[in-house]
Amino acid sequence: MPANNKQQDGHRAPQALVLTGIALTTVAYFLFTLHDAIVKWLVTSFAVWQILFVRSLTILVGCLLVGGSGLIGKTIRSPVVKPMFLRSFLLTAAWFSFYTAARDLQLAELTTIYFAAPIIVTILAIVVLGEEVALAGWIAVLTGFVGVFIACDPANLGMSWPVALVLFAAFAWALAIVLLRKIALHERSIVQMMLNNSFFLAITLVPLVLFWKTPNLPDSLMLVGVGAIGGGAQFMLIEGMKRAPASVLAPFEYTSLVWAFALGYLVWGDIPRQSVFYGAVLIVAAGLMVIVGQRLGRPARA
Repeated sequence: MPANNKQQDGHRAPQALVLTGIALTTVAYFLFTLHDAIVKWLVTSFAVWQILFVRSLTILVGCLLVGGSGLIGKTIRSPVVKPMFLRSFLLTAAWFSFYTAARDLQLAELTTIYFAAPIIVTILAIVVLGEEVALAGWIAVLTGFVGVFIACDPANLGMSWPVALVLFAAFAWALAIVLLRKIALHERSIVQMMLNNSFFLAITLVPLVLFWKTPNLPDSLMLVGVGAIGGGAQFMLIEGMKRAPASVLAPFEYTSLVWAFALGYLVWGDIPRQSVFYGAVLIVAAGLMVIVGQRLGRPARA
């Protein structure tokens, strides 16, 4: 990778750039939550492989419409093909594990286990990326996790195959996020999306033959909608990662829980328990800690 990019990545990121990264990442996690809600609905009728195939195909079509036919050549010649291959493999494993476990675990259990990911991201950001995480950053991540725990109020989950799947999904997602930060600065977002979803499309072809189920019109629209929303979320996340260190952005993944309960109320009429509101306060506080730190002119270093 170019030396000037490495040097640029090593300097302190400007406040405005980091705050823009935080905003883009927060929007991305909202879109991911909306995406997850639709997938959780679809997974009761369709195989995970089919959902992933249609989702990836939709994103690829969207990328080609925006980037034109020349995008294919740029994607093939991209210098980040190999690291994107590894990242795509991790995301596929995380995606499949998470939604397989979703069939057996309650939303509270699923979310609580999975939100170990931001802490793993922070740890890996230090080990893999060499980022310096201030004490306030650790406090923000841990505060957010406590908020998730209080909001979900899990009771004696124990160890089971679904629990192990979600733990694996959290680790795979965290490692993929750290790799994204390492890759994001060195290639256009649309090229990264092409590489990512081309891999997804290829890996789902074989199981698709075994699990294909012809959808009706409403289900077809939902499947395509998952792709459109997922593509928007991917683009926002990559752009956010270009502007801020992974350890700074990690606490904002907790906002997904707030969106999840909000969507549950608006769509299904679910009224959150009192503990959910207490947890939400801590989750929001975790994000504000990072924002205040940026405002005070002490951004994290990548």
